[in-house]
Amino acid sequence: MKSTPTIALTGALLAATAVVASTATAQDAVKLRIATHQSPESPSGLTAAQFEKDVEAMSGGTLDLEMFYSASIVKSAETFDAAATGIVDCDMTNGSYQTGKNPAFQFVADVMGGYDTPLEFQAWITYGGGAELIDKLYQQYDMKFVGSWVGGQESLNSTRPLNGVGDLEEFKFRSPPGMESEIFSALGAKPIVMDFTEIFTALETKIIDGADASNIATNMSLGIYDIAKHTTYPGFHSMAADHLACNLEVWNGLSPEHQSILEVAMQKVALQIMLRVLVDNGESRQEMPDMGVTLYDWSVEDRNTYRDAAKSVWDEWAKKTPEAAEIVDSHKTFIDRVSIGR
Repeated sequence: MKSTPTIALTGALLAATAVVASTATAQDAVKLRIATHQSPESPSGLTAAQFEKDVEAMSGGTLDLEMFYSASIVKSAETFDAAATGIVDCDMTNGSYQTGKNPAFQFVADVMGGYDTPLEFQAWITYGGGAELIDKLYQQYDMKFVGSWVGGQESLNSTRPLNGVGDLEEFKFRSPPGMESEIFSALGAKPIVMDFTEIFTALETKIIDGADASNIATNMSLGIYDIAKHTTYPGFHSMAADHLACNLEVWNGLSPEHQSILEVAMQKVALQIMLRVLVDNGESRQEMPDMGVTLYDWSVEDRNTYRDAAKSVWDEWAKKTPEAAEIVDSHKTFIDRVSIGR
């Protein structure tokens, strides 16, 4: 009977200790502000939201992420610098925005014609030395490369057939600036650089024959296939890789446990976005026959013709900086090593 107060007191002490520990954990939580150009309702935005939940769960609440969507803090192209200077802690956009700093950023973000699937690019990141080379580049700008993800292959859309490389002759299409325009020009196409938002009107008014916009699910959501009834699928010419890159000082201030949690969570992001886009594209593909859309899966020969043209342009870009040369050489070595496209 006399032991009851002791038990009660012990229980009270344990409960009080738990409350104090919980309070201390909440107070000691590390907060990271992460900015992305993705909208919260997009596939990538939904995946970023899951990343936030995963990190907080795995850390037991000791990592507290605050996500800023739709370039709400600074413009997309300014996010990398915003993280480097401490306006935010981490950048979740795309390395291609930084090509003006160093052409090497192009080959971090989109190796035009290099890989057939997102899985191959991720293999280069993990087993081809890609992560180390990217991090080496980023640290020159006071940033740490944490991980990347590729949503899927982008498809060319057209108002005329696209059976293969031969159909690119005089093909007028919307293209982003930079390396892609150079590659397609070498194959006889007539790329026209214009903003993403201008694609639909340009197709309607026949200023262009087609467009490089996104994967087929996104293209369908934009209404492109209401006009353009021809598309490559699966795409192969372009696969944009977004990244998570953090302020180097902030990263170095994290515990090894927190660093590992962020890296592992990014590996899940890489897998999850591939699966999500695979399903979205598959469902969209089922609707295309009823929409009168023809899909073109280019032959290995045509893909390799495109890849050879791309490699010639890579070589020109590789001459611009030592970092670009090093990353281009790494991609080429890895492609040969795993016989991609052969």
